[in-house]
Amino acid sequence: MSDKQVARVSVTPAAQALIERLRAAHGPLMFHQSGGCCDGSAPMCFALGEFITGDADICLGEIAGTPFYMSRSQFEYWEHTHLIIDAVPGNGGMFSLERPTGMRFLTRSRLYDDAEWQALEAQGRPS
Repeated sequence: MSDKQVARVSVTPAAQALIERLRAAHGPLMFHQSGGCCDGSAPMCFALGEFITGDADICLGEIAGTPFYMSRSQFEYWEHTHLIIDAVPGNGGMFSLERPTGMRFLTRSRLYDDAEWQALEAQGRPS
């Protein structure tokens, strides 16, 4: 498995459908995993560039063609888990684009298995 790239974040079909709906209404998008302030630890969806990332943030990858960021300090806690972004009925984060849709993004996670972890170590840390 070491030749295969292992994703750090993925998306469910429900979340992908919501992302596509939001992209149609708002154009290119981006995500930032909230670190616990205001809206808990919800994945927040913004128009691309609306949320300014900096040296304290890393890009974990893309979901549905949309970059997904997290703070470096939060990544230190979550680096052993694969994040799965889902969409469920409810109210989204206060500043997140899905709020008025009646749906909200939700982060689910699972631990990497040994083979995935070896592949991730070979890939190096995200930047």
